[in-house]
Amino acid sequence: MDNAKIFFQSNLKFLRNRKKLGQDDLSKLLNISRSKLSALENGQTKAPQPEDLITFSNFYKISIDSLMKVDLSRLGELKLRELEAGNDVYMTGTKLRVIAISVDANNNENLEYVPVRAKAGYAAGYNDPEYIAALPKFSMPNLPKGTFRMFPTAGDSMHPIPEGSDVITQYVEDWMSIKPETPCIVILKGSQDFVFKLVTVEKNGYFSLKSLNNRYKSYSVPGEEILEVWKYYKFMSVLIPEGEPDMHEIRRMFIELKEKLNK
Repeated sequence: MDNAKIFFQSNLKFLRNRKKLGQDDLSKLLNISRSKLSALENGQTKAPQPEDLITFSNFYKISIDSLMKVDLSRLGELKLRELEAGNDVYMTGTKLRVIAISVDANNNENLEYVPVRAKAGYAAGYNDPEYIAALPKFSMPNLPKGTFRMFPTAGDSMHPIPEGSDVITQYVEDWMSIKPETPCIVILKGSQDFVFKLVTVEKNGYFSLKSLNNRYKSYSVPGEEILEVWKYYKFMSVLIPEGEPDMHEIRRMFIELKEKLNK
């Protein structure tokens, strides 16, 4: 069992005092009772409800992860101002790690390719320079400035992009810059695979993951469960994407089905 210290109660009191608010004033702003606020600040509530965590996270513009794990009272003034401005390390995705890359003889970044056989180990080796150096690599003309990587896809959740396509992606450092429903490769903690989805960053620090294929349901994951986000740039495939059937084709199929039912 992880015995990491939880700073939630002390952080609530620290942040309230920092804003120079009394418990009465803050409870009115948050639309909660003063007794509940006092219980949360004094640690009398051992398991805060998810809605309470979201309420404080939204009000202070600090992620739930930071509210729980970081002793905010020990941070410097500059860092506190960054947090209060919404530049939370867990919200933006910045400073989570230094990305491992490889370069060519001219010190230009390579485009690394994660083959199918290496997919299962990527979540463990994504920040290991030796693992990245061992990946197949090549250069591609006309790529814009940035860090790029290619990932293989599986399944039909992003139809009409064909199954088995290779998706070229650009590394996203600031997750809050992602526009709603941006196609991305998302690397999840503890996963033996990665997902290719339409990504929307929600205000509560969760990421909504949606498929192009509406047969698959959307779902959300907390930002702290994400290791990397790579924004879609283009895909490569030996297959031509299937077009949507036109009305004449649909009518023909309907007539054939009707004839079969009549027989």
